[in-house]
Amino acid sequence: MLRFGILSTAKIGRELVVPAIQDADNCVVTAIASRDQARARQMADRFSVPHAFGSYEEMLASDTIDAVYIPLPTAQHVEWTLKAADAGKHVLCEKPIALKAAEIDQLIAARDRNKVLVSEAYMVTYAPVWRKVRELLADGAIGTLKHVQGAFTYFNRDPNNMRNIPALGGGGLPDIGVYPTISTRFVTGAEPVRVQATVERDTDFGTDIYSSVRADFGGFELSFYISTQMAARQVMVFHGDKGFIEVKSPFNADRYGAEEVELTNQNHSQSQHFRFQDSRQYRREAEAFAKAAVSGDHADIVSLESSKKNQALIDAIYRAGQKDGWETV
Repeated sequence: MLRFGILSTAKIGRELVVPAIQDADNCVVTAIASRDQARARQMADRFSVPHAFGSYEEMLASDTIDAVYIPLPTAQHVEWTLKAADAGKHVLCEKPIALKAAEIDQLIAARDRNKVLVSEAYMVTYAPVWRKVRELLADGAIGTLKHVQGAFTYFNRDPNNMRNIPALGGGGLPDIGVYPTISTRFVTGAEPVRVQATVERDTDFGTDIYSSVRADFGGFELSFYISTQMAARQVMVFHGDKGFIEVKSPFNADRYGAEEVELTNQNHSQSQHFRFQDSRQYRREAEAFAKAAVSGDHADIVSLESSKKNQALIDAIYRAGQKDGWETV
């Protein structure tokens, strides 16, 4: 059993990741850390976790954990991933693990120096929905892939929310723009070469709130839009010359609808539906991470090298949003 320590009492940990780890077969939460001892103890009691620490440093120094899950504000991810790795702990860090691709080089060095597993928490890469899409594409179910289309939007104008605070790493692209990019790269195995983009910012917050993106992957294009101030919507469509695949509620199925993949043939005479009941993508993520940390086989885990490529695309989108024409990734 891999023993996790949770670095902060953030909502995503409380509501999604900690319950998933506690439900997993090969890992368990043994410690909660907060800068407020009472908050750490309260969360620890809620999940029957034995240890509660009043500082992050104290937990990292403890032999009660083997790994940490980091759900801190984005701007703190690199700092605490480095500290955890240098403390000899495996690290599962919420996305995005960094705000610039170049920052990930030091994480790779820390991983290799300390011989630990460090991975960005892209739960979608462990979900049966996305494994099915990858399988269908590999089997030629839609022929030659020509275009991928996506959208991910929600509405949030809370000035106290970290997603609207630049100093904490807020913004639409770091929060949700990473999902159309990572999922497309995951199922196709392809990488983008250039990108065009429109990026709009909130005049009060200063964060990016809308992006419309066109990415050239060589053999196909990815076009998607994301927004933090539009009605909630999620969709991803993979369109080939012999059919298309539509992923319903591709990223947050519990909030946006059923976990379902629809495969439609060229002339719409046949349609197949693949439904997944409670795929528990966060549990699968925790179990895959724990298995890799114990076995040393990291083939099924999001690598830091892949994270760097995904962040390089996000970096290029920001640059493209400041100019006309193509920007090299």
